[in-house]
Parts: sequence; structure tokens; C-alpha cells
Amino acid sequence: MSKDFDQVPPNGLPLKYPPILPIDEQAMITARQRQNELTKPAGALGRLESLSIQLAGITRQARPSFPRKGVIIMAGDHGVAEAGVSAFPADVTPQMVINFLDGGAAVNVLARQAGATITIVDVGVNAELPTHPQLVQAKVAYGTQNLAKKPAMTQAEVEAAIQVGLDVIAAEYDRGLDIVALGEMGIGNTTPAAAITAAVTGRPVSEMTGRGTGVDDDRLQHKIKMIETALERHQLESTNPLEILRKVGGLEIAGLVGVTLGAAARHLPVVMDGFIVSAAALIAAEIDPAVKPYLIGGHASVEPGHQAILARLEVEPLLNLDLRLGEGTGAVLAFHLVEAAARTLNEMATFAEAAVSGKER
Repeated sequence: MSKDFDQVPPNGLPLKYPPILPIDEQAMITARQRQNELTKPAGALGRLESLSIQLAGITRQARPSFPRKGVIIMAGDHGVAEAGVSAFPADVTPQMVINFLDGGAAVNVLARQAGATITIVDVGVNAELPTHPQLVQAKVAYGTQNLAKKPAMTQAEVEAAIQVGLDVIAAEYDRGLDIVALGEMGIGNTTPAAAITAAVTGRPVSEMTGRGTGVDDDRLQHKIKMIETALERHQLESTNPLEILRKVGGLEIAGLVGVTLGAAARHLPVVMDGFIVSAAALIAAEIDPAVKPYLIGGHASVEPGHQAILARLEVEPLLNLDLRLGEGTGAVLAFHLVEAAARTLNEMATFAEAAVSGKER
């Protein structure tokens, strides 16, 4: 796979990737003009109209379409899982990756319904996985270190994991991908997501931390304490997103940072899933704010920190279904609304085409 590190981002961090351009204003103007000519009152399709205009700007096409939709799921294990922050054992990470490959998980069902392909990436699973055409073997390490005791990753590991994401999205784009939904798998990963969110936003850990896989009250308080201990130990600065990612993040989160940066650089809409994916998008946007207009909020997770991320990214989610599964499920569900926005823009008749009288002036 080709290396994509070829531009230093504006904040001077030691990362290089293709330039992320502003979304295309002329494409949006043309799409907005067409929306106003379609056989409906202006604005009658609500957020589908604004979404279609955003899609035009992202793709630089006044009539965007998305015949080739894809889901990229990054998988990695977390050392902090040893501290009992999840209701499930760490063995579930590789077991669920196998389930993805067998087509038996929720995201597989929803991707089939949406007509989307799935690519699973082993960037840090603490197990050997079988060869499979849908699996990208790109293991940087066998999981992270326990973030409550030491930095989760080395500098080399975090940069390598981001590079994996950049390489994967480059390969998918070369195969014709038009839009990407982001997903993840990693037992314990709501803990690093909450740590990232608290570190970036400065909000209290207790307000950013939820039950993840469904922990009880005692384990939730333990989880909050683990994150508070980590943030106190590492003394993170909100202005250094790469260091936050290195010390309290995850390999799959770092991989998703790379996918986000690389997708935006290629004018691909990035449909975010829930809390963990959005934490990765948050880091990507802190590294390079030019990412923000390329982000589409798939849904609003029940995890409390997710709302803080969406507010900071200035993203309004398309769905609110009380989802907390991850895997990319909410993002894939949102594909249907993305498709609806593009198709109504492209396929509805204008007043002139349908010989329908327009609004009286």
C-alpha cells in the first residue's frame, strides 16, 4: 500500500497526509439552486436538503451519488481491559472479528441491507486471526498498554496505526469507494474514548463516561476512577491531540484517525458511528480542523460523552435510536438517509420539467 504522509498539517504535528481542501462552494450553490427548483416548497424536505447540499460540497459534484458504499471496521485490544472496565472479557474482540468475517454480526446484516461492503482491519487484536478476503492484516501491536499505568502506545505505534488507516482508505478509494462509514471493535474501548473526550474538551470524566457494554454502578465508578487516574498520571494538554491519542487512546482509534484524514483528503463523506468512532474523528479534527465539513453524524449514542464530541465537532446526528453497539451499525443505518438525500436531489423533477406551477410571487 502506498504511503500517504506528504503534507505537514497546519498545527505542526509530526504527521503527514494529503491536503484536505475546503468543501466546494460552487457545487453547494448549484445543489441549493436545484433544491429550490424541485417540485416541493423550498425547505420542505428539511435536513435531507441540507444534507444533499453538504454532500455536493464534499464530493465537489452538484449531483452526488453513492453507488459504492463501504464500511471500514478497525479492531484492536486494550490493556485497560485487564482493570475490569468492561462487562465482557477481552477474548470477545477476536471472537467478534471472526463473527464479522462469517457475516453474523449486526453490522453485517445492516451492511447487506444498505448494499455496502465491509472491510475489517486488524490493527491491534491480541490474537492471531485467519486469512480472509475481507480482513486486512495490519497488526501494529498485540493491543495497547494499560492506559491507567503507562502510555497506551509508543510514538512509533500511534504513527504506524494512523498510517494503517491512511493506507486502507487509499486502497478502498482506488477500488472505487464513494462514501465510507466507520466502525470499530475492541473490548474496553469506551474507556479510552471517554479519556480522549475528557482530555480534549476539559469536561469532567464523570460526565464523559458511560456504561459501555452495560457495566453496573460499582464498575462504572471504577471505570471513572481508572480514567481520572490516567489523566492525572499523563498530564495531557488539550492542544496536543496526538499525545492524547498516544497516551490514552487505542490502536483501532488511531487507525480510524487515519481513515478520517485520508477520506477527507479524497473528498469522501465520512459517516461517523457512535462514541468510539467519534472520539477518533474528534482527534482527527483537532489535528486538522479542515476535516469537520466532511463529517456526517450517523446517530446519537447513549454514551454521555458522545454529545460533547458532536457539539465540539458541530455535527448534528441523523438518527437517535438509543444505539450503543458500535461496529459501525449506526453509521450504516444512516447510509439510507444519505442515499435518500442524494436521490431526491438528483431524481425529483423540477417545476419546469413536471409542468407544475411554482410558488406565486
